[in-house]
Amino acid sequence: MSTQIKYAYRRHNTWVYRRTYPKHLQELLGSSLKQSLKTADATTAKARVAELNQTYQSIVKEAEAHVSAHTDKATTDIHTGAVGHPVVRPRYQPLRLLGDRRVKELAANYLTQQAERLRPGSYKAVRFALDLLLSHCGHVRIAEVSDTLGRDVLRLVLQLSPNIRKYRDGQGASLQDLARLSKQVEPDSKLTPQTQSRILKHMQQFLDWCVQEGELKANPWSHLRVRDRPEVSPNKVLTDEQVVTLLQSKDRVLSGALLFGLLTGMRSGEVCGLLAEDVTQKGNLGRFIHIRPNALRQLKSKAAEREVPLHDRLVQLLDTSLPIRGRLFPDLTVDRVVKAYARLRWRYPELGGTVFHSTRKWFITQCERTGVPEHYTATLVGHHTARSTNKLTYALYSAGISDAQKRDIIDGIRLPVSDSNGEGLS
Repeated sequence: MSTQIKYAYRRHNTWVYRRTYPKHLQELLGSSLKQSLKTADATTAKARVAELNQTYQSIVKEAEAHVSAHTDKATTDIHTGAVGHPVVRPRYQPLRLLGDRRVKELAANYLTQQAERLRPGSYKAVRFALDLLLSHCGHVRIAEVSDTLGRDVLRLVLQLSPNIRKYRDGQGASLQDLARLSKQVEPDSKLTPQTQSRILKHMQQFLDWCVQEGELKANPWSHLRVRDRPEVSPNKVLTDEQVVTLLQSKDRVLSGALLFGLLTGMRSGEVCGLLAEDVTQKGNLGRFIHIRPNALRQLKSKAAEREVPLHDRLVQLLDTSLPIRGRLFPDLTVDRVVKAYARLRWRYPELGGTVFHSTRKWFITQCERTGVPEHYTATLVGHHTARSTNKLTYALYSAGISDAQKRDIIDGIRLPVSDSNGEGLS
């Protein structure tokens, strides 16, 4: 015997709600309230019918009140044949149960918002964490994302190895398959606690967003933590010997970018986005380069926009090797910088532990060793600076150091050389 539900019927394996309005209100509201319940389950359909019955009662009550308030006018209109005041049928949003939407549907909306808000690098990390989550529980309803499921996801994340997605079998694999594959191909290698915590944090932020959007009452994973304490493992500062190695390598891809990193302290993304139009002449102070947002890349922060004097070696490079218009490094991207520097580490093992960003650290180290005040260096490298104890006097009232002061700092930087003369190549 088929299941019977009052005010609902089954059509194409889906329950549909239909309840007729009172006859005296049908001129205003239409013949009936009809809406798909979007489920094939009878128990779920009964619950949704109960909610729609409440909506039905609210519509009828509101319509009755409206008709009562306009009864006299409506009677006059009937006798005169004139058209009375139009009654607009109230619009009601389709009802859905709290927590009924699928995780993959909500994650798609969340990622769309984050793509508009975040820079590409930050968005990539969010998308990676959400991809892991969706591969494991994207098909479930958001209300089914429980504490138990969270502990299961965290357990699998803790088993992942750093390079697992680079294997052919790891491309497009689910979180559970990635954890199993990690044990097979890299059993002794695991993500650092810092990376594990970052992945979990992105998942928790997604659930917090679901709470803000009214899809959840509370975040069921808010208490989950990575047991091991996250520790930052910064890349090394280049030594003078390593700088000599980089300069002597004359790498076809990185040689010019390395000089800009060493002699201005620019980040890799800033170097990749440089334009010939960013170079300006400032009288006897020489040439400066204006680091600012453009169509190629945005900057890390507001403080990152700055003007930096060009070292004599960079002026020579501009005059002899780089384009006179457009991009200074037309074929360079951050991804290509990372891979080219990785090849240098493979060719020269003594560069182990360093990355392109180490050139920026070397520049800052040279500023410190030549006695440059810290807030001067912060201005040159685009850091937010605490130039006084309360971060008020200089930060709010000062216009910053002069171009002449910047020029003196840059002229004091010396690239090391490998001959017996020691340092001194400017």
